[in-house]
Amino acid sequence: MAARAIWKGELKLGTNRVPVKLYSAVEDQTVRFHVLDDRAKKRVKQHMIDPDSGEEVPTEEIQKGYEIEPGRYVILTEEDLEKIEPPPSRDIEIAEFLPENTISQQWYERPYYVGPDGDTKSYFALVEALKNKTREAIAHWVMRKKYYAGVLRSVDDYLVLFTMRDAQEVILADELTKPAGAAPTQKELAMATQLVEMLQGEFDPKAYKDEYRERVMEFIEKKAKGRAPRLKPVKTKRQTAALDNVLAKSIEALRRKEKRAA
Repeated sequence: MAARAIWKGELKLGTNRVPVKLYSAVEDQTVRFHVLDDRAKKRVKQHMIDPDSGEEVPTEEIQKGYEIEPGRYVILTEEDLEKIEPPPSRDIEIAEFLPENTISQQWYERPYYVGPDGDTKSYFALVEALKNKTREAIAHWVMRKKYYAGVLRSVDDYLVLFTMRDAQEVILADELTKPAGAAPTQKELAMATQLVEMLQGEFDPKAYKDEYRERVMEFIEKKAKGRAPRLKPVKTKRQTAALDNVLAKSIEALRRKEKRAA
C-alpha cells in the first residue's frame, strides 16, 4: 500500500520556498484491547462520574483545569484554549544549519518523511546540499494547532524531519549520578574491546521484533481457533560473576559459534 501524505506545507529557506508533503515514518503496532461486558460481550462506554455522589456528570458540565497546588485549579474554557493556539501556517521555516549529528538522539521524538510536492528540482537540490555539506537544519512549524521544533536531515536521498522534545523533557548525562565502584582493569578493558570487535556486524531491521506483541498475537490466534494456547516461558539470565569472567565466557562462546559456522 502506497504511503499517504498526512500534511502539506512549504520548506521556507529565506525567500526560497519548496512545496513538500509529510508522511509518517513510523506506524504504531501496539496491541490494543477493547473493554467488554462480561455477560453480553459487548463494548462498554466510559462515563465521567462524580466521586462523591457516584452520578454521571453531563458532557456540558465538564471543564478542564490545571492544578497549581493541591485542590486548587485554574479553569480553561474552550475559548481560552483557542486563544492560546498558534496561528495556522503551512511554512516549515528553516532557522539555521548545524554540522551533522550535532544534536544527540535523546532530543528526537517522532520522524516524518518529507517528500516533494511538485517542485522536484528544488527539493532534490536541497537534499544534495545537506548531504554534500554534511549539515542538518533546525526547523520550526505549526501542524494541527500545535507548534513544533525539529531537525531536517538528508537520509537515503530523501529528507526526514524529526520532531524534537522540549528542553524541559530532556535529561542530560551530566545530571546523572556517577556510578560508584572500582574502575575496570586493563585486562577487563582489553577483553571488552575484543568482545566489541568480535560482535561487529550490520544492522538488519528484520532481526528486531516486538516479541511481546508476537506472543500476544500467537496466543489470540490459537484461542480464536479453539485451541488451548501454550506459550514457551521467557528465559531470563542473571549475571552475577566478576566482569572479567563474564567477558571471558562471552568471548569463548563467540569463538565456538565461529568454529561451528566455519
